[in-house]
Amino acid sequence: MVVAAVLLLLLGLLWVFQRRLIYLPDTAPVPPAATVIPGARDITLTTRDGLKLTAWYVPAAPPGDLPNETSGDRAVTVLVTGGNAGNRLHRAPLARALAARGLPVLLMDYRGYGGNPGTPTEDGLFLDALAARDAIHTPKVIYFGESLGAAVATRLALERPPDGLVLRSPFTDLAAAGQVNYPFLPVRALLRDRFPVADAIAAVRAPVVVVYGTGDTTVPPDLSRTVAKAAGATAVEVPGAGHNDLTLLTGPELVGAVAELADRVRGRASTE
Repeated sequence: MVVAAVLLLLLGLLWVFQRRLIYLPDTAPVPPAATVIPGARDITLTTRDGLKLTAWYVPAAPPGDLPNETSGDRAVTVLVTGGNAGNRLHRAPLARALAARGLPVLLMDYRGYGGNPGTPTEDGLFLDALAARDAIHTPKVIYFGESLGAAVATRLALERPPDGLVLRSPFTDLAAAGQVNYPFLPVRALLRDRFPVADAIAAVRAPVVVVYGTGDTTVPPDLSRTVAKAAGATAVEVPGAGHNDLTLLTGPELVGAVAELADRVRGRASTE
């Protein structure tokens, strides 16, 4: 009887505090964009529920102004929706690498991340990504979703279809990834935030690329392969790469996959 009561208490605590295990933001304010990436600038996003969120706009090399880069029918901006940890400062190397390939980047932070107000939830992160999408005015946009951000990008793609979608280390849904990391818990029964990807991805009407590492123990590669199959996506496998390895942030396979998709998008634009 006592054991059962203790178990119920623990499950109750997990139900109440589970989001502290899901979302691991670096809440510290980030420095001004230009001090981290020359030519980058700070922007403010306004969500539908009234939050003011800070983000970085990183122009393509050579640096230019946003209004100039919205002209022309071949401009492609990459919107990055990050994973569950850190903040945009940790993803600055990705933005630099993409900008060096001629791609402007909007590097956003969710509510509760990087000094932003609010508390992260599944619906909240979607509203944050939607506000970021509304701030982009180039003719063509690619969404880049990292891990949990892949689920955010997929949901955004259903609401605001992109011209291309890159999912880095996506899971089929949050419960599947959670069960891997907490095998002793009834994760699927406890979860409040679901983040489905595999069940939703087939409805996305854009070319999809899935990039994953074969050494990933946080989101096992089989989960990413399932997403790629459901999407009919191009799959880019990075041998031996773990979930947080640098090669899945700035490696040639990853950056090349985004750049190649952008070339496809530009090619489609020139024939439309």
